Amino acid sequence: MRQDIIDALRKELVDRCGRESNQFGMGIYWHIEAVARNAAYLAREYGGDEEISTIAGWLHDLAAVTDSALYEEHHLHGAKMAGAILESFGYEPDRIERVQECIRRHRGSATMEKRTIEELCVADADAVSHFDSVPSLLYMVYVKKGMGIEEGAQWVKSKIERSYAKLSARSRELYREKYERAMSVLG
Repeated sequence: MRQDIIDALRKELVDRCGRESNQFGMGIYWHIEAVARNAAYLAREYGGDEEISTIAGWLHDLAAVTDSALYEEHHLHGAKMAGAILESFGYEPDRIERVQECIRRHRGSATMEKRTIEELCVADADAVSHFDSVPSLLYMVYVKKGMGIEEGAQWVKSKIERSYAKLSARSRELYREKYERAMSVLG
């Protein structure tokens, strides 16, 4: 595991998430951290490459936190940005491409076939991270979007339901209890 890269990415994401230009606020850092952690766990569970999955987890929303204008296609812009960052570490070109493919295919709203275990791990980790970051979702709906109590709670509940539905069958089974706990918080 290239801990030097992972440590540098963690530091870089803390910096970018803390910037005024990041429309999501610092809460998205906890989402990204949860994606990286869950991607590593799933890679171990499914026999995937833990390093590829972890690095892609750290970088999957890089473009979105860097420039809000890139959000709609942050999976495409982020893959390019990730390539440049990983090249600067002398990371192997074939591994860079694998990380980039994970980033390109992570979005649940842009349904694309997951061709590798690592792509599946990152996409599932992105969805399941919402179960870990209910407070940041609540912050987004109440503070950033200005929703009322009921409207915001319903939005978050719907987001978590959609995220659970996007999981692979095996991940739905692995994360059922966590999903149920997240839903119970919302009533």
